[in-house]
Amino acid sequence: MIKKPLFIVLGCLLCWGRLLNAQAVHELDLQKSLDIAMEQSYKMRTLKENLLSAEYHLKAATNRFRTNVNLHVNVPNYTETIRAFEDSLGVYYSPIKQATYQTDLMINQPLPTDGRLYLSSGFYNLNDYNKKRQTIQLNTRIGFVQPLEAFYSYSKIKVGLRQAELNYELSKKQLLREQLNLNYEVGQAFYNLVSMIEREKIALQTLTYQREAYELAQNKYKAGVIAEVEVLQMEVDLGEAINNHDIAIANRQSQANFFKQLLGISLQDSLVIHTEIDYHLVEVDEQFAVELGLKNRLEIREQEINTELAEINVRRQKLEGQITGSITAYYDFIGVGESERDILLSTTFRDAAQELKTRPGNKGIALDITIPIWDWGVNRAQVNAARASLCKARYTLDNEKVSVERDIRDTVNKLKSSLKRLQLLEKNVVVAEKSFEISKQRFANGDINSQSMALDRNRLSQARISRLEAYISYKLLLSDLTRKTFYDFEQDRPIMAN
Repeated sequence: MIKKPLFIVLGCLLCWGRLLNAQAVHELDLQKSLDIAMEQSYKMRTLKENLLSAEYHLKAATNRFRTNVNLHVNVPNYTETIRAFEDSLGVYYSPIKQATYQTDLMINQPLPTDGRLYLSSGFYNLNDYNKKRQTIQLNTRIGFVQPLEAFYSYSKIKVGLRQAELNYELSKKQLLREQLNLNYEVGQAFYNLVSMIEREKIALQTLTYQREAYELAQNKYKAGVIAEVEVLQMEVDLGEAINNHDIAIANRQSQANFFKQLLGISLQDSLVIHTEIDYHLVEVDEQFAVELGLKNRLEIREQEINTELAEINVRRQKLEGQITGSITAYYDFIGVGESERDILLSTTFRDAAQELKTRPGNKGIALDITIPIWDWGVNRAQVNAARASLCKARYTLDNEKVSVERDIRDTVNKLKSSLKRLQLLEKNVVVAEKSFEISKQRFANGDINSQSMALDRNRLSQARISRLEAYISYKLLLSDLTRKTFYDFEQDRPIMAN
């Protein structure tokens, strides 16, 4: 029989084991956080599917230039009806009872000029059950079709390929831009969490200093060295330090939960953040950054594509008011065999094949032209509207280039200012630490009161917080510059889509 104390211990161990299984511990640095966000992001998954769709559209547009083969089969086609016939003697009706079998093979070779070369070959068999006759027809045709406007105005197949290429390029850049935006968003949340962790450490350190000072003040009061009001003031300062530490813990927990939600991690899981409050000096050439932005920014490329599409639209509208036409030509061979139904099908087929060899080939060529004469200025108005849209696209492109250049120059200047401020605050922390150590010693010796030491303590805490804020600002500005130029200045390499 299991004793009650042992049963309680086993139950506690079982509950603790379940708790450990339910709460996972995630050890994260910035890169691992980015990797998790890339996998969990809904927008990233959507953009990857858009890129895949654009890739297939581009493949389809490219393959339209290749030879295609189609086979048409109509086997059988049976008809049993009554058909009316009319001649000089009047109208009479005749029963129809027929079966046809037909196959056609068409080989097309598209041309870059919207035309096509084709080869067609077919077999047609008709069985007339009323007349007890069967007919076989064999035909082979070589042909050519060419629209004239493709030479001087507008080629649909080329435009289709170009649009597919542009769409694929945009999809790749959209995916890359979203990756960089997500990097910035996750980096911002990551460093905000780091800031809350560091603020908690600073608050704890301040609390430790204040406890030591309070204990020292109590001892000095008991020894009759300081007045009671000094001890009371130190007690108030200790209470404030405890409250600030509690607030720092709450802020850290809140930011940690936000970060978990961003990465798709359960709120019950624990986080262990690995980072170093360290930085490297990154030299950024402003003109080089501007050139990268003008070259890589999606906003500019989108406007360039809009301008190119507007130019295509102008050509398309002009086409409706221009002379259009096509050239068609063909050469074919036809063989026909006809016999009674009781004759073997192979015999009829052989007769059709023999006639195909001996019958002269058929040929034809045609030029079809359409000349617009008068449309009450409709096409001219449509062309002018398309030209106005083209001018608007060009103005928008020029303005976008100026906006991108201004944005990058501002970011580079902010980055340089942030670096200078960070370096200055590093020295300020060193000075504040030395000043506080001196104040502690002087307070212990009775040279200064608690208020003077509190000022130095607060100055040290503020110096550390200011350095932390400057560090995070510097790292985020680097990330912001990366997403604005598609270039990693820390690693000195361009950013490529995964």
